Amino acid sequence: MRDRSHLISKTLSVTIRVSLLGSLILLGRPALLSAQSKPSTDPLHQLNSSVETLIKKISPSVVQIAVTGYSTVEENSRGSADITVGRQRVIGSGFVVDATGFIITNAHVVNGAEHILVNLPATTTDSTPSSSLASRANVVPGHVVGTAPELDLAVIKLDGPAKLVALPLAHYSELVQGQLVFAFGSPQGLPNSVTMGIVSATARQTNPDSLMAYIQTDAPINPGNSGGPLVNVDGEVVGVNTFILTQGGGNEGLNFAIPSAIVRLAFQQIQQYGHVHRGEIGISVQSISPQLATALKLPQNSGVIVSDVAPGSSALASGIKIQDIIASVDGKPVTSVPYFGFQMMTHGPGDSVHMEILRGTTGLVFDIPVKQSPHQIDQLASLADPQKSLVRPLGILGIEISPALAAEITDLRDPYGILVAARSAGSTSEVPLVTGDVIRTLDGVPMKTLDQLRAALSAIKPGVPSAFQIQRDGGLLYITFTLDQL
Repeated sequence: MRDRSHLISKTLSVTIRVSLLGSLILLGRPALLSAQSKPSTDPLHQLNSSVETLIKKISPSVVQIAVTGYSTVEENSRGSADITVGRQRVIGSGFVVDATGFIITNAHVVNGAEHILVNLPATTTDSTPSSSLASRANVVPGHVVGTAPELDLAVIKLDGPAKLVALPLAHYSELVQGQLVFAFGSPQGLPNSVTMGIVSATARQTNPDSLMAYIQTDAPINPGNSGGPLVNVDGEVVGVNTFILTQGGGNEGLNFAIPSAIVRLAFQQIQQYGHVHRGEIGISVQSISPQLATALKLPQNSGVIVSDVAPGSSALASGIKIQDIIASVDGKPVTSVPYFGFQMMTHGPGDSVHMEILRGTTGLVFDIPVKQSPHQIDQLASLADPQKSLVRPLGILGIEISPALAAEITDLRDPYGILVAARSAGSTSEVPLVTGDVIRTLDGVPMKTLDQLRAALSAIKPGVPSAFQIQRDGGLLYITFTLDQL
């Protein structure tokens, strides 16, 4: 009995050694092992292949943005923090939203921009690690078309030719918690990076008093990802990466993106006007308190109530009345004033808002047309005479700031300058002025009249750099140009 057990043990030992030897031989032949152990029905390999395909599809449309300019910086001097102005270089991300050369990014990426360089990924069909290291990006200069600082969005236009593929914007209404998403960009300045996660929340308000709500994701995002796209499994942009909540400065899984519905509206309007028009239906709302509910005998002691309906508004024409309680907008429950404001921000002129109302104890349904709210700059643009206001070398219509006009512009630093009221049709000028800019100085000389500006431009020698000091979005910055660009 012992001999037989010994024989069985010896046989098993030999079998194990042979099996290990066979495994080592197979490990020396990875191609054969890979081919034999990756059946097409394996769900993990199918997922892996799908992710690889998605990344190859999206990466050519994601760009790195290098911005140089002047902005405020903090310097620690003798134990105190002094605010000073210094030259800054910022690296951010963006993506192609229109194949003609329009790029979406964050407003804070291009804030104070003097020069913008956009690094376009090299296009290659070779996916080996060595090809990624050897590839060279195509660097193209760009300029700011316009910004929406309150949304932290900006649109850049490339100044040079490039072969571009635009990414489609997803329908925000179809976004669901738990969906897989991918964050593309240049974290810490490292280009062509991608991370994967899920949608943690579809509408997260980080500030209860703010109208903005963000997509929350656990897809790792770090400084440098700002402006990059958050993409779903269909290759559509569901949001624009914008900020993280962190205690240590690194990623902690609390990452936020601007929803695609707001991105779509902002791009369309910045491209057309250089700024954003808010849609409106003509109502004012406020929160329902228990005291208000008791005083007005409301059927609920929380929520949102209509406090005013503007005369001549689309809400009035649709039948909305004061004291109506807003139950939902587009099928989504409305529980707070900021969330109602966010829902309205996702609608632009020409849209229709589907609203469920509680009037007393009766439920009503309305589809209310959204109208375009007036914008201060558009109203000022009506003052420009196309013949007298044209500054041809810059491709703009300018308005001299008079004392009366200065009183209308609430954030004007000084009561002088030339207001950029509009871009002239057909202009090929590449000087990065946008609607709403105020030209303060040219090469240090204050510009107070259009004739003075035209004369100063005509005196510039070809090839000699010149600089405007302008006011934009309440801040001052310099932009440079040469006569060759005019």
